[in-house]
Amino acid sequence: MRQNRRNLLRLFLTLPWIGHFTGFAVSATPTPGAAEGPFYPTPNMRFRDADNNLLQIEGSDAKAQGTVVVLTGKVTNATGEPVDNARVEIWQCDANGRYLHTGDSGSADRDPGFQGFGHVVTNESGAYAFRTIMPVPYPGRTPHIHVKVISGGNELTTQFYIAGNPENERDSLFRRLSAEERRQVEMHFADGPDGRQTQLDIMI
Repeated sequence: MRQNRRNLLRLFLTLPWIGHFTGFAVSATPTPGAAEGPFYPTPNMRFRDADNNLLQIEGSDAKAQGTVVVLTGKVTNATGEPVDNARVEIWQCDANGRYLHTGDSGSADRDPGFQGFGHVVTNESGAYAFRTIMPVPYPGRTPHIHVKVISGGNELTTQFYIAGNPENERDSLFRRLSAEERRQVEMHFADGPDGRQTQLDIMI
């Protein structure tokens, strides 16, 4: 089963629509950094299954609640060249607003089908891809996805937001971003072959 999953994810990263979507954000400046936040799951908190499909945990029949989304893009350096073999991580709360973290003391039940954290390694084109859910708000924050990129001695932590979400302007971290920085981390969604999809470059 693990080999089948690897083959599926390898095929997923080579889909022709990656990098050819009208909502693809191309930046000439580095992606703005953001706070890691209190709910970055340390390795001992994560599921053994920590791949780039956050919609189902290996060995479980449960499927993640929420709207399915596909997040793709490329990791590039300051000159726009693709960065291969970069580790891209994402984490976010589930559809009930709960994080995969022992410090999250929320009262809602955790979604047993949501992986909560995932990672992928970029290919030679710098491409990354995740299947996850549309981010939802939780008390004090607008919907967002946490992103961390690790490449050699470089590390970038940032957050992606839903473009046009009315909660954004009430979010203290989003409000600190300039207009250009917002453009670099805003997700614009459109219908795709595997759910709602969005693409964002990450420049490190």
